[in-house]
Amino acid sequence: MSLTQLFEPSGVAVVGASRTDGKIGYVAMANATQFEGPVYPVNPSGSGELFGAEFVPSVTEIDGPVDLALCCVPGPAMPDVLAECGEAGIGAAVIYASGFAEAGGEGEKLQERIVEVADEHDVSLLGPNTSGFLVPATDLRCSFASGVEEVPPGNTAVVAQSGGVAHVLGFQSRRQRRGVSAMVGLGNRADVGFAEAIEYFDGDDRTDSIVLHIEGTDDGRRLLEACRESDTPVIAYKVGQSDVGAFAESHTGALTGDHELYTAGFAQYGVPTVDATDDLLDAAAALGNSPSPQGPNVGVVTAQAGPGIIITDRIQRAGGRLPELTAETNARVDDILPGITYDDNPVDTGRPMPEFGDLVAAVAEDDRIDIVLVYELFEEALGLPVDTLEGLAERVGKPVLFATEGIEAELAAERDALEAAGIPTFETPERAADAAGVLARYARLHADDAPEATADGGRSLHSGPRGVPGEVPRDE
Repeated sequence: MSLTQLFEPSGVAVVGASRTDGKIGYVAMANATQFEGPVYPVNPSGSGELFGAEFVPSVTEIDGPVDLALCCVPGPAMPDVLAECGEAGIGAAVIYASGFAEAGGEGEKLQERIVEVADEHDVSLLGPNTSGFLVPATDLRCSFASGVEEVPPGNTAVVAQSGGVAHVLGFQSRRQRRGVSAMVGLGNRADVGFAEAIEYFDGDDRTDSIVLHIEGTDDGRRLLEACRESDTPVIAYKVGQSDVGAFAESHTGALTGDHELYTAGFAQYGVPTVDATDDLLDAAAALGNSPSPQGPNVGVVTAQAGPGIIITDRIQRAGGRLPELTAETNARVDDILPGITYDDNPVDTGRPMPEFGDLVAAVAEDDRIDIVLVYELFEEALGLPVDTLEGLAERVGKPVLFATEGIEAELAAERDALEAAGIPTFETPERAADAAGVLARYARLHADDAPEATADGGRSLHSGPRGVPGEVPRDE
């Protein structure tokens, strides 16, 4: 399956486009018209123009390039719509309607039918029961949610089982000033699922990290193999540690399965897991904007002891280690700033000072250190050590993370300069420490001698614990 027509269409048809403000067909058309290519409103009852484009009665009568159909029509109409898409040479479709497998009974049969029609006509389906997707760099806004035009382009691909969670992550990425390369709600995954999306975004030049939100899947082996084969780092958030199975099944037609089984399987296949949406984006920023960590050893430099203690504690609980610095580095630190509060690991200066960036460079160049984490409360008179740290991560081949806080208007420009210099920034010591912990776990999982043992005594998604190779067990 190629998803090029889905995410890189020459033109877009909005099937069921409507003049009525508030209807999905209206909002989807309003969002789609921002696309750089042609967008066609399709409705046999429509006449005149909508957002400057002439109504077309059917996709088969579109006179122009079109690869993608956004389907804003009820579920029972979808088999005929997909057949017309196939006739028109449209290779991808998004189905917003619900009432398919998540509804059970007749809905399951209808979902089977649309998959048959799509296979027959070689149409890739996103959904059904999805709120769509977004590719900000090309203004491809295939969502019926308001405000998606404000999500900026970035380098993280969001692949969420829930369209709602996909949009949560997209809007969070805006709040964090990071953006996304794409934001995708998979919905029921009748056709396009996790594996297909991972494979596509692994080959996407705009994507440097992939984050997954997962409720459940009946093809665990394929998901994990796609993660393992991806050269682009993948981070997963598996929900359902408590009993939410029935609710999840009614949402996207998926049972949540055994949570420990999922997390053990992800660990086996090199995917670190997190437990919050913010953590997903922080981990993506750390992995996507940094050199790959070669080990779990973290060097901490802090200008305030209190945040440094929080970081030191949290990193170790998150999977990182804080080794002693080499004697050479200790001597170098003492030469730079004699008599500082604490000169091992973490290095604590007690307050910001002009030599702070030199201390960070000294720790980063220590052979025992794989990851560097810096905390400095912003003082306007000193600023942040942007000039000293610019190019440091690339020069030493190690991730350098920086956490800071202060008055937004005062620190914004210098924090943005750090980001532009390849140093991911964070607003709290906890978030920075957790991101460093993900880097440490990622390094362990990708070490040449990474163990195959699982977290639950040997059961794994790979081994098929209930006699079905590679499948996640369904709740019984």
